[in-house]
Amino acid sequence: MATPSMNALIPVTIVTGFLGSGKTTLLSNLIKVRQNRRLALLINEFGEVAIDGALMRDSADGNEHIRIHDFAHGLIAYSDDDLFVPTLLAIAERRAQVDHVLIETSGLALPSAVMELLQTPELAVSFILDATLAVVDTPLLLADEFDDCQMMSNPQVAVATLFKQQLEYADVVVLNKIDRLDEDDLLTAETRIRERAPNVRFLELAYQAKLDTRLALGLRLHQPTLLTHNHRFTPIVSMSGDNTKLLSNHGLVDGHAHSGLVSHSHGLATHKHFHEQDSGWLSFVLRSPDPQQPEALKMALTETAKAEPVLRVKGFILAENPKDALLVQGVRTRMVISRYAAKKSAQVSEIVFIGYHLNRNKVAELLSQLTATQWQ
Repeated sequence: MATPSMNALIPVTIVTGFLGSGKTTLLSNLIKVRQNRRLALLINEFGEVAIDGALMRDSADGNEHIRIHDFAHGLIAYSDDDLFVPTLLAIAERRAQVDHVLIETSGLALPSAVMELLQTPELAVSFILDATLAVVDTPLLLADEFDDCQMMSNPQVAVATLFKQQLEYADVVVLNKIDRLDEDDLLTAETRIRERAPNVRFLELAYQAKLDTRLALGLRLHQPTLLTHNHRFTPIVSMSGDNTKLLSNHGLVDGHAHSGLVSHSHGLATHKHFHEQDSGWLSFVLRSPDPQQPEALKMALTETAKAEPVLRVKGFILAENPKDALLVQGVRTRMVISRYAAKKSAQVSEIVFIGYHLNRNKVAELLSQLTATQWQ
């Protein structure tokens, strides 16, 4: 079988990062300055409602050169995902119309599951990993919210573990939400990233959640190595098996270690089933038919996040003014409710909650009490 040339392989960029780090906003801004690249985007959300996919479509504004595929209610490329491979194969069928694939993983997913499947013979003949970007909520990093300590609660340990694992697989770490930080803050943030993931190749700064396309697309950090059966793919250094080997020519990566994978000894298979092993991560949707007063709802969501282990909130709100379309975004106790011009007013309020050992009934009860409206 003929070996595909580098030019025939479609580059894939994986964008990972913990809940609420700003991945969707960063990608939305990126596709606006894509320099005529024809993109396929795979948007993964842990919740059952595709909020991020809707936001991305609004950013694309109907552009025929931007195709968006939703992967809601699960973790992309994990063992129970039967859509990932067929979707990529369908993209490969129209490779003449696709210049780059961008995959936004759920905030609870590890990029390693995608990385592993990209190396299978079925996909390696059409795709090559361009780079893995990890987006970081820098203020939370500086506030020690990702620190691990044996004395901390189970949610904090789970958060710290997942955050560190996401960083370890990144080629590039993007420090996001930095507009109000000074140089000392940024240096501290860089030190904390390097301590957790010393093999990260580059750190980039995303002021106003914007990143130069040259720092995100076409980095070509993973060059292929010819293996058996004439398939070209980049071997994962830490993966066990007879085909595993280091890059034969380290000049291909400009003298850098071959991504953050070098530091791993436990292999991709362990990470692929991480969420299956920790069933504490939960997501649910609460809905209300009653119009909401934005400031009252914001206060109620903040108090609910203080009382319950809510880590991420996002959704569309039915406002008292029927002409207003409102978007709510929350990370822990930081809540923002804003007008959303691209969407008509919601028929009902619909909010996705994600947290660790989160109790749906308690959250619904609190929200109903604090807003004096019905949530279920």
